[in-house]
Amino acid sequence: MIYLILIYEFFKIGLFAAGGGLATLPFLSALADKYPWLTQDMISQMVALSESTPGPLGINMATYSGYMAGYNTFLEAGHSVWACRVFGVTTAFTATASLVMPSFIVIMIVARMLEKYKNSKLINDAFSGLRPAVAGLIAAAAWSVISITLFNFSSATFGGAFNFKEIAFFALMMVVTNVKPLKKLHPLVFIAFAAAVGMLIGYTIGWGAA
Repeated sequence: MIYLILIYEFFKIGLFAAGGGLATLPFLSALADKYPWLTQDMISQMVALSESTPGPLGINMATYSGYMAGYNTFLEAGHSVWACRVFGVTTAFTATASLVMPSFIVIMIVARMLEKYKNSKLINDAFSGLRPAVAGLIAAAAWSVISITLFNFSSATFGGAFNFKEIAFFALMMVVTNVKPLKKLHPLVFIAFAAAVGMLIGYTIGWGAA
């Protein structure tokens, strides 16, 4: 059953998440509200992990989600940890293939039709409508990550709603990445720096609201 769910959900994500990997985040957020094997906190971790590893963001996140879906589902069914890891690999492949398949199909169709219709006003108008929609999806995805990382809206106090250490580090990275001499550095440098600082803070004073 989990395989059919992954095929349906990730084929749908791949079909409608126009705009790249970040545009998949609203769909994944909806999955987290719908299924127990994915949580909002896991999504924020997935973004950090997917951005830090080779490959497109959307595919990395589909692989991660698929693995966790299989692992958690079969673990709850009473299977051994080793078996759950094996099942997790198969569900990861299922989710990834399902996400990629719509793009493959659409591109094959578009490639045949683009030469004939590339100057069509109807097609140009369709793309004009898609662009702001994609920008909105990406903005919504960015806010979903920011709201999980920098804020704690479940807190009963005003001060507790802010993760001050994360906010301070976010502001620092915004400044550092916009300094002219540092702009030429490879993004991997900033990713490695952020990971090192994260481990240092985590093992010394800990993350969370101050």
